[in-house]
Amino acid sequence: MDNQMKRGLLDICVLAAIKNHDSYGYQIIKDITPYVNISESTLYPILRRLEAANCLTVYSVEHNGRLRKYYHLTDMGQTRLNMFVEEWKEIMSIYQFIVKETETI
Repeated sequence: MDNQMKRGLLDICVLAAIKNHDSYGYQIIKDITPYVNISESTLYPILRRLEAANCLTVYSVEHNGRLRKYYHLTDMGQTRLNMFVEEWKEIMSIYQFIVKETETI
């Protein structure tokens, strides 16, 4: 898969992982891993990039004597997620056309 496409999809996966509830890095990795492999070294730059783009906010909560960073989806992040879903419908339509044309060859 094209690296740029995969990068964009990973961004969307991270947003989807926190859309229903705030979460922290390790939990995000656990939630995404059944669908796509992602490591901490990949996740944290994505989280910083999404925070810089105002797609999520970060806050800290003490857990077992240590601060844990939680990530919260912003309105901008929800909009980006919604736009992806709409764009994906078009991509699926194109995919169906390609598959149909390939099967007739």
